[in-house]
Amino acid sequence: MVDSSMFEKGTIFAAATLWAAIAAFGASAAQAVLAAPTAPAAPPKSTPPAAVAALGSAGFTHVKSLGGIEEYRLDSNGLTVLLVPDHSAPVVTFEVTYQVGSRNEVTGTTGATHILEHMMFKGSDAFNDAKGNSIKQMLERVGGQFNASTSFDRTNYFATIGRENLESYIAIEADRMRHLWLHETDRQAEMTVVRNEYERGKNDPENVLLEEVMEAAYVALPYHHPTIGWKSDIEHVPIAKLQNFYDTFYWPNNATVTVVGDVETEPLLGLIKKYYGVYPHSPAPIPAIYTEEPAQSGERRVVVKRPGELGAIIVAHKVPNGRDADQAPLEMLDAILSSGKNARLYRALVDQGLALSAGAGTDVHHDLSLHTLYAALTPGTTHDQVEKALLAELNKIKTNGVTAAEVATVKQQYIAEDAYKRDGTAGVAGELSEWIGVGDWTLYVTFPQKVQQVTPADVQRVAKQYFGADQSTTGWFVPVTPKTEKGS
Repeated sequence: MVDSSMFEKGTIFAAATLWAAIAAFGASAAQAVLAAPTAPAAPPKSTPPAAVAALGSAGFTHVKSLGGIEEYRLDSNGLTVLLVPDHSAPVVTFEVTYQVGSRNEVTGTTGATHILEHMMFKGSDAFNDAKGNSIKQMLERVGGQFNASTSFDRTNYFATIGRENLESYIAIEADRMRHLWLHETDRQAEMTVVRNEYERGKNDPENVLLEEVMEAAYVALPYHHPTIGWKSDIEHVPIAKLQNFYDTFYWPNNATVTVVGDVETEPLLGLIKKYYGVYPHSPAPIPAIYTEEPAQSGERRVVVKRPGELGAIIVAHKVPNGRDADQAPLEMLDAILSSGKNARLYRALVDQGLALSAGAGTDVHHDLSLHTLYAALTPGTTHDQVEKALLAELNKIKTNGVTAAEVATVKQQYIAEDAYKRDGTAGVAGELSEWIGVGDWTLYVTFPQKVQQVTPADVQRVAKQYFGADQSTTGWFVPVTPKTEKGS
């Protein structure tokens, strides 16, 4: 799903930047909201309720409780389970988050995570279109909503359904963890779909600018390449490499099952054990990423020239990983700069006629994250003018700090925005999945608390600490007039 409002401020994950747009572009909307049910699903043979209850939590270790969330570990294979009971409506969101994203790819397999996400809907021997029981067919019958997405640090698959259909969905979702069909004919078909997504992104000059800023900012870390991958890899990755990728990362000990909604703990754990407990722990350790980004020793610049109407600017700086304590003050800094029409960048650039929109945000990663200042130029405005105006507002915070009133205002705005993001079972599951990708789901509970502890001094400190000129990567999009074919 492509976010067309590329220059608007978003969440801590959406980053309110062009960066978020390219991440969304790379993450496919594998399936859409489906139509109302026409007939009940034919569920797999179920364990009688009394027998499931008798299973209880046997075979699970309770790891921790926090903020109404219970974490369990399936002893036999290391599967992590997060349970969030919510009995306000008879619906459940069931989500599986694999700790694999584009950061786990190398040259030759860039985009493999995303293509594999598409392939995960192609079926298996047990569940497929020919049998009439594929995941799409099952969810169409019950009026479910389902989707999947790929990002830099994780891949997730999820559905929101009536609680009476939960076992049917668990059976299919668990089956494709290890029994997926991976056929060359399916790869060819999905490759063309993904290539079309890639080319749509290349038609957007701001997306291209973001890609080139990303390439320049990250030298060693695999965030250097976009989630969707390079075109040549998309077109030519062998099916054997996709099979190897699947067999490396799609194991219970590299996955977290999150269940939010109208469920009871004991029967639910019994179902999860029934369908996921048949798999072993991965035969080899999940490969770790040990690459570290070298220190940047000077300003970097990129210029993109291509057909377009208006210019754009991104000024990027690498900041700590998403688990770092400084993410909370960075979030407040970005809100002061760009949250609403009273924000500093809006007043300095948009109100002054220099930019159509302007903002700041951090795209939070498992490894080094990326902070961006950005602006879309108004006609007749020069890049130099806008870049100087962006940096001037940042430098004011470095020199003079921010007021207690500003911090208090953006904290209240954060509370409201955070509550909106967590509205409904799917919202809760989605936010948890992002923190799982970052590397610590408990930040779902503790990060809002950390935000409330931020002081004006914290905001000024992070501005000084991370935003030096020699650590910046600046990108300009410079529109050019398309060349007219001779004789036309």
